[in-house]
Formats: sequence, structure tokens, C-alpha cells
Amino acid sequence: MERILVLMFLLCIVPAAKACLQCDRRLRVLHEDFILSAPSVADQIALKKISDHTYVTYKDTSRERKGVIDPTTLYRARTEYQSEFDRFSKTQHTGSVAFQAVQIMGKGRDILEKHLDNFTRDGLCPNKCGLLKRRVIDCFSCRYKMYICPSPTGQQDCGVFAVQAEEGGQAVLNCFLPWHRLLFGKRDYHYSWAAGVPGTKKLNESSFNVLVVTEDSSVVLNQLQADEQGTYRCSLQDPNGVVFYQVAFLLTVDLLPDPTPRPVITLPPLPSDNKYSPFRSIEGLMVPAMSVVTALILAASVGLTVVSGLMINRRMAVKEQRNREAEANAQNTV
Repeated sequence: MERILVLMFLLCIVPAAKACLQCDRRLRVLHEDFILSAPSVADQIALKKISDHTYVTYKDTSRERKGVIDPTTLYRARTEYQSEFDRFSKTQHTGSVAFQAVQIMGKGRDILEKHLDNFTRDGLCPNKCGLLKRRVIDCFSCRYKMYICPSPTGQQDCGVFAVQAEEGGQAVLNCFLPWHRLLFGKRDYHYSWAAGVPGTKKLNESSFNVLVVTEDSSVVLNQLQADEQGTYRCSLQDPNGVVFYQVAFLLTVDLLPDPTPRPVITLPPLPSDNKYSPFRSIEGLMVPAMSVVTALILAASVGLTVVSGLMINRRMAVKEQRNREAEANAQNTV
């Protein structure tokens, strides 16, 4: 009779656990250890039935919530549930072991429901625009699978943004969104542009020229010139050309004002009569001046020559005098 009451209580309590925690290996080990800790074989069998039924309810309730979960959400749910499980196990309880198992596994109801509801509402398909293809865990097979989040708007074009810069300045174009990290597989950002003042003409696919293909979500345009303004487009694509996200930037380059022109100073014209030309007066003085300088240079050269000769003769006279004195001293000594 007690076991029947326990199973009826289980059917009422456990279905509120709303996540595919049966895919977490550590949780299975946790439950298995709890079952083996039962005092008798009969209690172990009862706990095994409760655990198996819990896993079935996990799958059923997960089906109502997309039936998938990501590794991060699974980790958070399991960690919080395990903490509550350990705390509950260390507390003294009354009643049978089976009844305690129902209480322990039902303890995580709010925790499991909270994590999966948050994930399906905000984490599963965070793309408000664009196509998201991501890798998640299937709650029924416990294997990874691809999940497609279509664009809520039905298209991959996600807006047009105006960008304004000055001539010679810089413009940064960035089309990254956080959900791009969730995309599975290789993908690159394709930048292209169509020249011309934005909005002045209708553009089609042939109007755009490839600018760069890169893993970086942003490009920097330096030393901008007027002819570089136009419509820049960024699209996130895989190697097969599938477009997940696309935006356009309308770049306008403002021209710098011309510098203020400086007045040109014009000198008055020289008199037409050559006899009043200052250059002729200077030319007339140059010849006498050069003659005087030449004469001075010659006089200085002659003076230097004479002085040098006198000094040489004086040195020779002194040398001869010293030689005569030396010879006289030698004879007196003999």
C-alpha cells in the first residue's frame, strides 16, 4: 500500500521537472549512487523505478519545450540541482527511502523549470533578425544535432545604418552581433561597396564590388577621401554562400573647408630710367672696392714675406754666433 501511495505521489510531483537532465552523465551517477545506498534490495528496486520514471518525465516535458538544450544551460541546471540534492541528502528526514527519493527528485522542479524556460525563451534563438544554425543537445537521443532558428522577419537583411566621417578621417564598420558566436561551422564576413553618394541611385547586386573577406567582423577605413563615400554592405556567409546576416552602411564623407587665401604683396615697379637703378650704383662701387681689397692682400703678402725673411736671417746669425763661441771655448781648454 505504501509503494502505491509513493508512485501516485511521484506522478503528481516529478512531471514538473522540465529539462532533459537525463542526458547528463554526472546526474545519472548521482542517482545510481543514491539507489545503491538504500538499506535493502527492495528499496533499491523501488528507487530504480522512481529514477526511471523521472527520466521519462524529463523527456516528456522537454518535448513541450523544443526538446533541446545547450551544454551551458545543461551544466547550470545540473550544478544547481546537484547542490540541492547534496544538501537534501545530508538532512535528516522521516518516512521511507522511496518517499525521500520522491522528495529529492521533486526538489529540483523549480530549478529545472527555470533553466529550460529561460533557455527556450531567450537562449535558443536569440537572433532577432537573420538566420541562425546552431548545435544543441537532443533531449531524447542525448546526442548533438543541428537546430535552425529562422529569421523572425523572414529575411536576412537586418538594417541600414548611416555613417558620417570627415575627409582625411576614419570610419569603423562593424556588423557583429553576439549570436554570431553560436553559428556552427566556418563563416566569414564579406564586405563590398558601391561608390556614389548614398541614396542617389538604385543599387543592384552588380553595383557592388568586393572589398574584403575576413573572419573579423569590422573593417577600418583610414584617410578617407570624397570618392570613397558610398553604400558599404556586410554579409555573414558560410563557404557555400549561404547568407546568415546582412547589413548596409551609408557612408558620407564631409569635405573640409578650403584654407583662407593669403593676400599677395606686390612690390612697386622700378623707375624706367637706368641711371637711377640701385643695382647700377652698386655695380659702380664694386670695381674700386675690389681694387682696394686686392691691393691690401698684395701688401699683406709682401709684408709677410719680408718678416719671414728677417726672422730666418736672425735665426741663422744666432746659430753662427753660438758655433764660434763653442769653438773658442774648445781652444782655450786645450
